[in-house]
Amino acid sequence: MATAREVMTRECRCVGEHQTLAEAARMMRDLNVGALPICGDDDRLKGMLTDRDIVVRCIAENGDPAETAAGALARGKPICVDADTPMEQVMDIMSRHQIRRVPVIENKRLVGIISQADVARQVPEQRTGKVVEEISANR
Repeated sequence: MATAREVMTRECRCVGEHQTLAEAARMMRDLNVGALPICGDDDRLKGMLTDRDIVVRCIAENGDPAETAAGALARGKPICVDADTPMEQVMDIMSRHQIRRVPVIENKRLVGIISQADVARQVPEQRTGKVVEEISANR
């Protein structure tokens, strides 16, 4: 089976940890994506930011997306995979943690991202269906 490197989307853009959520939302709009990795000044992954995070964790809490830094929403150690991780293991991680996107790291730097769509394009249909079902399950 393929590795993360073979399946990942390489043209992955980060939002800087000090950029505002309003800037992140504009990036999402312009890139037509619903999530962005949050990268620090050291080019290391700090977390993932979704459009839902902006709405639920900022706007719904009366926060100001023009004043709130993306890094403020980065919590805990981000779940990511190494570029040489076998796809079977990547899919297990996505299923176990119920995440739709997983950043791909090489030498501690972000090199890509794997989404459910990437899995669907590269993995047999039966296995893709199982992964999507497990990610979406209510637990």
